[in-house]
Formats: sequence, structure tokens, C-alpha cells
Amino acid sequence: MSNVTKEIEIDKNELYGQIQHKLHNGSINKIEVSSNGKYLVTYCESDRSIIGWNVEDINEGKLESDIIIKINYNLFEDNVKQICVSDDKKLAYICGKRLEIINIYNNKEIKLNLKSDARYCAFNSKGEFILYGIVHNRVSIWIFSTQTKNDEWICKRNYEIRNDSQLINISKDNKFYFAANNFIYEYNILTGKNIRIFCNYENNENNELVDKISSNESFTCLKTKDKIIIYSIELEIPVATLDINNDTQLYNFIKQTGSSNLLLPLLSNSEIWNSIMKHYWRKCLDRLEQNNELSNEYQTENLPDLPYNIQTTNEYAFGVISEYIWKFKLENTYETLEKLHDHFDKKETYKSYDQLSIHLFNSYMNIKYEDISAEKFEFKEENQEPIELFRNLVKWEVKINYKNVELQVYKKIDVDSEWELICKKRIDELNICYIPMLLNDNSIFILTTIGIFIYHFDENNKSIFLSYFYYMDLNKYYNNTKKLQYHYKKVFSNHTLPSPNYESFKLNDSWISYIIDNKENLLKYGDELLSFAIKEDKLELIDEIYKKCINYFEEDLVNNRMFLSIISHIIPLLNRYYPEYISRYLSETDLIVDSPFYNIKHQNDNLHLYAFQYDSQIINSTLWSKYQILYKIVYYILNTILQLTSFIKFPTYITKSTKPTIIFMNPYIKFVNYPQNYNWFLDFIKPKTSPFIETINENIYKTWNGEALINFKWNTYGKYYYMIIWIMFTALLGCFTAVSTIPQIYNNEGIQKQLLTASIILGFIHICFEIRQMVYNPIKWIYDFWNKIDMIAYLLPIYTSIYWLQINDRNDHIIRFAHAFYILSPLCVKTNVSIDFMTIISVLRFLTGDPNALSGYWAYLDSSIIILIVLYSFLIIIYLINVFADLLNMAINKDNVRVSYLTQKAKILADIELFCLLPTQRRWKSWFPEVIHYYADVDKTREKVIEMMSKGEWNTKEFSKLKEDLLIKLNINVNILPVD
Repeated sequence: MSNVTKEIEIDKNELYGQIQHKLHNGSINKIEVSSNGKYLVTYCESDRSIIGWNVEDINEGKLESDIIIKINYNLFEDNVKQICVSDDKKLAYICGKRLEIINIYNNKEIKLNLKSDARYCAFNSKGEFILYGIVHNRVSIWIFSTQTKNDEWICKRNYEIRNDSQLINISKDNKFYFAANNFIYEYNILTGKNIRIFCNYENNENNELVDKISSNESFTCLKTKDKIIIYSIELEIPVATLDINNDTQLYNFIKQTGSSNLLLPLLSNSEIWNSIMKHYWRKCLDRLEQNNELSNEYQTENLPDLPYNIQTTNEYAFGVISEYIWKFKLENTYETLEKLHDHFDKKETYKSYDQLSIHLFNSYMNIKYEDISAEKFEFKEENQEPIELFRNLVKWEVKINYKNVELQVYKKIDVDSEWELICKKRIDELNICYIPMLLNDNSIFILTTIGIFIYHFDENNKSIFLSYFYYMDLNKYYNNTKKLQYHYKKVFSNHTLPSPNYESFKLNDSWISYIIDNKENLLKYGDELLSFAIKEDKLELIDEIYKKCINYFEEDLVNNRMFLSIISHIIPLLNRYYPEYISRYLSETDLIVDSPFYNIKHQNDNLHLYAFQYDSQIINSTLWSKYQILYKIVYYILNTILQLTSFIKFPTYITKSTKPTIIFMNPYIKFVNYPQNYNWFLDFIKPKTSPFIETINENIYKTWNGEALINFKWNTYGKYYYMIIWIMFTALLGCFTAVSTIPQIYNNEGIQKQLLTASIILGFIHICFEIRQMVYNPIKWIYDFWNKIDMIAYLLPIYTSIYWLQINDRNDHIIRFAHAFYILSPLCVKTNVSIDFMTIISVLRFLTGDPNALSGYWAYLDSSIIILIVLYSFLIIIYLINVFADLLNMAINKDNVRVSYLTQKAKILADIELFCLLPTQRRWKSWFPEVIHYYADVDKTREKVIEMMSKGEWNTKEFSKLKEDLLIKLNINVNILPVD
């Protein structure tokens, strides 16, 4: 391609092009690669020019420029703060607070359907444009669709940011990163999940918390001044902390975990970075030289050891040489690391990464069945030679005998030394199906007839231990290759290894011990292990897991709160078999918080036990953004009123009072969450449940935690759906009652038909919910007497309405029979006083138990009508008694009624979730968050703590330091604690 490029000068929003023969007149200050690595732009501050480069034209080598954009000096005072580009050559850049977007294909300016003070912009992997800015003093993020025919992009989604939050990064895989109150938060716009990934109470500046962020679907890496923190998105805890100045540690960690694409972007200009990039660069030059693709001016001896300002993608790196962009491949990372082995693999070992569960990273490796099943193992009864597997200075030797295997690990000091046996391990009662393979130096992957094994070599302790086991019963298929292939391919169809099943724990005690002793694996498999222990009545194991979870959380209140989810998730089983553990958990976790100290704020006086999402830094306001005109009008009206009334001093009794409130964390972590793997249709017919649905325990709702949980669910969605249900039932009752009682002279035939039709529709809607409950749990539905009452209450109006509609349809035909006319003729004023308006009062008197209310005109009614009225009235009375029955208990015991009220509310919420919400709604993180916090009035909290102390319920065995801080904040003298 020719070097002739176009120059675009922006002047008063007019774009035009002219021929340009030169590139940047100065050094390149910024390089930006598109989300999928298909296009690249550079920016030079000295001449304020932006150049586009064709990335896909060549595989490796020097890129050709595509276009030059000159920014007019007279238009902007500030330099370009940020640039970004899409795969289809849409360029966006920010000067000062002004955003400009250019379509490089046609040299036209692109406009947005809103104006804002732009602060940050980016293109995601889907080609959507993301803008972070301020409109009307509101900080927001807008996502625009770029697939429009005209040159104006329309906002698809809008997110409002909390005032105390600051955006620090927008990744290309649809993740936002915010800093607030010394925390870093990650928000995934695809899943709607918001998680807290980092905390540093020693740093009071949000913008200094992290320098760089790198992430994939499984992990997020944060680079601070002196360390790299690796956060597991699945486990929601930090799983590794690396010293950024320790290249040996970084090298060993990258090699062991295969995390080069994740960590290398954070290691710019470090020793390990330079070593790896130099190796790739030399390999690129060798390939170009062999293919005669280097010109005379760019021979190997004339080129630097490494380009500067290197930017990387998963497959390529881009660097600058003489103001031109060069592209070279990043391939065979593991082979590259092996060639650097002698330089970085020193004798020192570092427990900081070796104690990390390497399987946690290896489980996300893209293991394909074809990679591990290339060679079927055939056992020879005689002269069976051991299998030797080599990786660097480590050798694994697998000795296979009949139904047992022996693993031996050898290691060399250097290449010329002899192999030295380090350790060995014997495994009984299994047959190997395929030749084992090494995942890395220290991990071996074995497929057997009883499942999948991963063994890990611990260099510090010089031992081999089981790091993963998944049970499969394949002994009967040992000689059937097709059956083995079928079952193993099914297991490896997912991108991660499956979680251990029940038999995995039952058949291997060493696997249980490894999980218990390993922090990350306990969090990963703790639910299944605790469930296994409960079902197998292993009391010691139950108690050990419980104590481990509590202790891990107490060690790090900020980062280890997810260990409480292991207990919360198994509360239904504990409620069934060991309810004493629920009481213990409620006592130990009452009035706790997930921070080293309690936070007191002055809030409105009506926020006691008000629950909220503390981790939510972003609000989806897409619906509200569609009414921006209305919002502007309201904004200007309220702003004008505020300015006009700003000089008025209102009396103190008029102003709203505030009270000090303290924030607590609800210990029921992931208690309300539903399984994420589901089929929409099947989940609609028979919904999957959550621990909240499966557990109705009054002890839970005796505490503030339980009441705050109910308050959150009720205020978020429960009260609205409950209101809708009652409105629909009231509409059904009103329509049917109106037709039944209002005389025909006040209700013409057309209105009667409409009311009857509405009664039929509303009745069928209610019956659909009853049918869903019956399908969900037929036995429970049949044994519940009130379900039958509900069904009859809905069927009677439907049947009666249909019956009356049919009679009206036959009037013209049957009216000819004069002898039977009295059966069908409507009642009139002269023959029946029930047509009077007071009939409604008569019916109400009848419903209250007065049998004389309708006695004056029973003789005028058809017998079938009489039966239907009596049945309908009886069912309505029973239904109303059922609804208001709990209110009668208030005169007996106030405390018990409060608990019963919350328990009944929980049952109502459970029915709403299962039968009124759609499967997707049950997965909304805004409605079903993993962690819930709540406010509590300080005065009421002080009273509660003192009451607990007087009753001997104040538990200080666990979280002693945290509860000591609470007593200090509440100004409670610790001397009033009861003496044991």
C-alpha cells in the first residue's frame, strides 16, 4: 500500500481531506488497538496528529499508515487526553471535555443523540461505543449502538454512577471498574453482577489504589505500586499476591499457571517482560529475514533489540521503531518460558504462590479430549515399562501394575547432572485408560476407569498430593474404547473441569483432607463437601468445615466473607438434620460487618433495618434515560424552586430529623440466589429453588438479620407483586359481585357480558398460578386444604359466568316456550326487591352472618342460583378469615406474632418468586444480590446489645475484636458483660 495518506483537519465541526506525504512530526505518545486487534491508531502530541494503521494487511513486520488526522490548534486548548478505535475504523478522541468521533471510511463526523462532558470513552468487543461523562451534574455511562445507517449513534443503555464512585477503567470485555471508599468494584454489564475485588484501608485516594487492570472471564488482576493481586471472579476472593519486583516469582507463577496473557500486560518494562518480548521479537526478525521481507534499511543489525511503547493483544504485540508501528507474534508462550528457564528458575522457592491451588488456574485451561487421548494405554502383565514424562528439569515416572499405580518425581540441579528421586506416591484400585500428561512441571493429569485425577508435586514439602478428583464409574467400559470416548468427551465438553460429585468424597479421604487444608478449594468445593458430610452424618467433618469458614472470615473480614456462603447455602440441609447449627450460626454472626470496624452515619430516622446493596456502584437507568425531555423539565423546575427557596429558613420542627445509624452485614451470603445454569422453559414450568425458598425456620426471623432480609425482598419487588395479586383478586370479586347483585335496570346487557368475560379471564389467571403450584409440588398442594378452597373459589365464578353467558345466548331461542319463560326471565322491580341498590348491602349483611338479609326474596331465585350464591358466599367468608387470621394473635403474644408475621411474609415471598417471577427475573442481581447490608438505629442497637448481655446471649467467642469495636462505638461499658 502506498504511503500517501489523507489529512483531516477539524475546524468548526467540518471535516475535509487532502493529500499528505509525511507521518508524525515527533515521537508517538499514545497507541490504541481496537478491541479485537483489527485496527490501530497512534497519537503524537507535538504535532497533534492521529494516524491509523492497517493491522490485518500483513502477518508480521512494519505496518502501513492508513490515514492522518490533524487536530486544529484553534479549536481546543487542551491536548488529546484519550483516543480509542473500533475494529471497523470508527475513531473517537477526547480533547478537554469535548468528544469527537470520526468514521475513517468516509471521513465523516459522527454525532451522538446526547451531549455531555466527556471524561472517558472506549469500544467494547461487540463494537458498541461506551462513553463516561457528566450530564446535568449526574455522572453516567452510556452505551451506543454503532450499527446505524446515518451518522448519528443512538444510546441503547444508560447507567448512573454513585456520587462517591470514580471510574478507573473500562475493559473491552464489557466490565467497568470503579473506586469508592478504598474499594475497587467490578461491574459486568452482560450479567449485571457487581463484585468488590480489592480493599486498601491504608490508602485514602481512590485514584491511587491501582495502576493497571487486566482480566478475563475467570480472573481479574490488579497492579498496585509494589504488587499484583489476582482475584478469582468465581470464588470472589483474592487467590494470589505477587511481588512485582520479584521476577523469579513472577516467572514461576506464569509458567505454573499458564497465565501469561493475563499477567504480561501488567509487567511492562520489567525484566521478565523485556526477556519475553525480546525472545518474541528475535523470532519475528528471524522469520522475516528467512522470507526476505526485510528491506535494506531494516536489516537485523540495524534494528534495536526491542521496539518501545509496546502494546499487546492475546496473539500479537505492537511496538514503535522510528515512528513506525511494527507487528510481531506472541506464540508458543510455554516454549518461550522454558527457554528462559535457566535465567529465572533459581533455587529459591516461594510459598506465596506455591501454596496457591494451582488447580484453580488449571481448571480453566482449555483441556480438550483429543489432547489427552491420543494414545490408549494397554496394560501388559509382564515387562510393563514405566511411563516417563519430562518437563524442564523435572521428570515424572509412572509405574503401572495391576490395579495400582506408583508416581515418582525426579529432578535435576542442572542439565548435566543426574536425576534425583524427590518423592513418590502409590495409588491403589484403579486402571489407567490413557497415557498420562503433564499440565506443567508439577502437575500430572491421569484418566482412569474411576475418574479424573490431578496430582501435584509440592517442591517445598517434597511430596505428591491429590489436587483434583472427579469420580466416574467406567470399569465396565475399560475394553470398550468408544464408550470411554463418549463419557470422557461429555466431561470435557465444558471449558472447566466438573465439580467433584458425591462419590468423589465418599471414595477418597485424602481428597477431603486436601480440600479442608486448602483455602481456595474449600471455598470452591465447600458446598458439596458440607452437603456430603451432613448426609453421611460425619459430625466431626461438619464441625471442622463450619469452624474453618468462620475462622477464615474472621481472619480477613473484607476479602473472606464468601466463606460464609458455604454455611448459608447448606442451611436447608442443616435445618432438616442439624438445626442446632443454625442457632449457633445466628448467634455467632449477629450484628457483624465485613470490615475491620463499624461505620456510623447520620441517616433519616425511618431507616432502621432498611436493607440495601452496599457493593452496588452503578444503577441501570436505561428506562429513565428514554424520557430525557421530561427529566430536563423536572430538573429545571426543581432547580428553580431550590434557588427561590434557598434564602428561606424553615423552623427546626419542619425540617426532617436525622439519627445516627450503623451498618451491619447480613450473614446470609448467597442465601437468596438461584442456580445460574438453567433451562428457561423447564425453569418456568418447575422452577429451581434457592436456600431461602427451601428454609422456613422461625429462628431466622427472630434476629435483625432475618427481618432485614425480608424487608429487602419486600421493598424491592414483594410489595408490588403482592399488591398486583390483591388488585386482580379484588377485580375478580368486584366484577362477579357486580353482575350478581346489581339489578339489570342499572346494568345493561353489554356491561354484564363484559363483566362476566372479565371474571372468566381473571379467574383463569388465578387458576394458572394454582396449577403451577400443583405442578411444582403435587403432594404438598394436595395435602394443603386451603389450596382446594382457593381452587373452588376461582372455579365457581368462572363456571357461573360461563353459565350465565350461555343462558343469555339462548334467550331468543327459548323465549318462544311461554310455559318455561319464568325460568329464564330476569327479575323485575315489581316481583323482587333485590333489584334495588340496597341489594349490595343485603349481600354484605348476608356475608357477615345475617340469614334474614335475603330472606325476603329467596323464593324468586332459581335453585341453581341459590346454590351458587351460598357456595360463593361461604368460600369468600372462609378466604377472608384465612387472610386475617394472623391478626387475631396480636392480642395473645406480640413477639410471637412478629416472628409469625415475618415467617408468613417469607412464605408469600417464596410463592411470588416461584410462580410470579420469570426465570430471568430470579437471576437479576439487583433483586437477588449475594451480599446484603442494612442500617440499624444506634439507640435501638445499644438497647438490643444490652438486652442480649442481660440474657446471656451476647456471644464474644467469635469476632471478639469486631464486637469490641461495636461496644466502643455504642458507648457500652464492657464491665456489664455477664461473667461465665
